[in-house]
Amino acid sequence: MDRQFPSSVTLEMGKINRATLYSGKPLASSSTPLVYAGNVSSTSNGNLCMTGSLIPEKVKGKIVVCDRGLNPRAQKGLAVKEAGGAGMILSNTDTFGEELVADAHFIPTAAVGQIAGDEIKKYIKSEPNPTATIASGTTQLGVQPSPLVAAFSSRGPNPITPDVLKPDLIAPGVNILAGWTGKVGPTGLPEDNRHVNFNIISGTSMSCPHVSGLAALVKAAHPEWSPAAIRSALMTTAYNKYKNGEKIRDLGSGMPATPFDYGAGHVDPVSALDPGLVYDATADDYIEFLCAIRYTSSMIKIITKQDYSCKTEKEYKVADLNYPSFAVPLQTASGLNGGSKEPTVVKHTRTLTNVGSPATYKVSVSQETEAVKIVVLPEVLDFSDTNEKKTYMVTFTANSMPSGTTGFAHLEWSDGKHVVGSPVVFSWT
Repeated sequence: MDRQFPSSVTLEMGKINRATLYSGKPLASSSTPLVYAGNVSSTSNGNLCMTGSLIPEKVKGKIVVCDRGLNPRAQKGLAVKEAGGAGMILSNTDTFGEELVADAHFIPTAAVGQIAGDEIKKYIKSEPNPTATIASGTTQLGVQPSPLVAAFSSRGPNPITPDVLKPDLIAPGVNILAGWTGKVGPTGLPEDNRHVNFNIISGTSMSCPHVSGLAALVKAAHPEWSPAAIRSALMTTAYNKYKNGEKIRDLGSGMPATPFDYGAGHVDPVSALDPGLVYDATADDYIEFLCAIRYTSSMIKIITKQDYSCKTEKEYKVADLNYPSFAVPLQTASGLNGGSKEPTVVKHTRTLTNVGSPATYKVSVSQETEAVKIVVLPEVLDFSDTNEKKTYMVTFTANSMPSGTTGFAHLEWSDGKHVVGSPVVFSWT
């Protein structure tokens, strides 16, 4: 095995030419016998290429198609290698859709989406002597649509505090080239004794440093801004549509994504430096948020390192947390007023701080559901000074819907130059 960083190759078989592959060396250009792991295994879940599950006599010298899932992706290739296989095609199932993730495999390996994987399996089943070729590939630029929400991406709704939308936003996290420690091999498996200076990694752990770096960039440009203001700038300037106007798509489902998938949207570094307005918050605002979710004085002390008692005469509401997004949990008819179908009315208060030049902002609301009426007052915010604050209220009047129903809207303030956007989600429970 070449101890250098894996090279990129592509899969060629009949009409299928859609894959990413990472291995130390590609296979020879001549066709190689092709088998499906489920047909050459001694176990009931042999299609997953678990360690020791493949029959060497049926695998030796062949390319093996393994299904993704359960055990680590690179470990599947190791199982093929130990059984004498020449290479592997790692096929996605419906859980992972068309998401392709790069790995430092132990043998030449192609990762293909579910559609291509299903076609390959049909080919194996229909041909008496199926073959495939894995050869050196090329880098593709300008692949569209992009970005896409990865199948593994963290998603909402927020199970702990439904009144706060999560995730906040999305950032690059698939197939990221990053520095790598020499203490462990590029796959992280105990059997991997290779040493590389760089690795290609996918996961929320890769999107996190992107956002952290952007936060540092915004902080460098605006050192006086609070963490809440920086988060607001990143969220309110994020985008959730492609240039053609279509919504960002979810790789896991193949469908248009929603704010439960991308939050406010995909980060836009340049726009975040000049957001126009921000939703700021202080430490006291977060303490009141803890009171709203009924934290005790002892619990608050653990977090704040100070004594604090929530005022019994004050009504604390999560809806008043100055967050750049809106999450509105609603009740179904059976939970309303003893079973009546009276509309539910929920009010959220927000405060915007002007971090740009004096300007007049007008509000607009677009929504995908008619079950909720949204009223914003006032509809115009006139800022005459930098750091000036203006407060507005959003009233949601919702009809009853079946439990589990969700709906989405988008609220934005604009002065003609800046667009300060906020996602809005409704959940009936």
